[in-house]
Amino acid sequence: MIRYENFGKRYGSVTAVEGLDLDVRAGEAVALIGPNGSGKTTTLKAALGLVRPTQGRVFVDGLDTAADAREARARIGYLPQRLAFADGSNARDIVRFYAKLRGVSLDTVDPLLARVGLADAAVRDVDGYSGGMRQRLGIAIALLGSPRALVLDEPTAALDPSGALDVRDIIAGIRAEGIAVLLSSHDLAEVDALADRIGVFVGGRLRALGSPRELAAAAGLATYDIAHVYRAFTGANTRLAA
Repeated sequence: MIRYENFGKRYGSVTAVEGLDLDVRAGEAVALIGPNGSGKTTTLKAALGLVRPTQGRVFVDGLDTAADAREARARIGYLPQRLAFADGSNARDIVRFYAKLRGVSLDTVDPLLARVGLADAAVRDVDGYSGGMRQRLGIAIALLGSPRALVLDEPTAALDPSGALDVRDIIAGIRAEGIAVLLSSHDLAEVDALADRIGVFVGGRLRALGSPRELAAAAGLATYDIAHVYRAFTGANTRLAA
């Protein structure tokens, strides 16, 4: 659903990403981890068509994100790390607003709110929403138009355990429907809970990619531990970085 072919992006003399080959399949979740500035955000933005490749190509559901930008954007949804909504708005009005922007039938709004567990809070002021409820609202917006793939930037950042578990359950349900998920996270538990495969970025390059078992073997570990895998490929002695 999301495919990078020799993708690279330079900003002047600075190389953000170089030579990336990655395929996120239908129903699969791939998590990107690595130090700050390692290329994860640039990679996510390229799938959304917000970054144009300096080299190579990026595809969403077979559509080139540069050559077929509008059609490709219609096939992908996005949940940013930080969400901001207008004061005094309710969830139903917010999703209806984005549905109109995307040319999506308003008949899909209430079913989407129910899908993310917000049916009973649809007309409540979002100013009173918890962090988890705001993230679920963001997922409802991302799902407008029945996208074939989702890009999630720190989907459970700053959530309490209950909110994080709710969001993870929703993402698991999305994957079960055959939607591809590409996410970036600094949360070790989140990566372990959500990802089929994990990609480790270092210095603009994908240093390692595989299932937990494959990464453990590549790092020479007898048993899998994501913190040890991370340190093995990045040389870090601190917690997982965003």
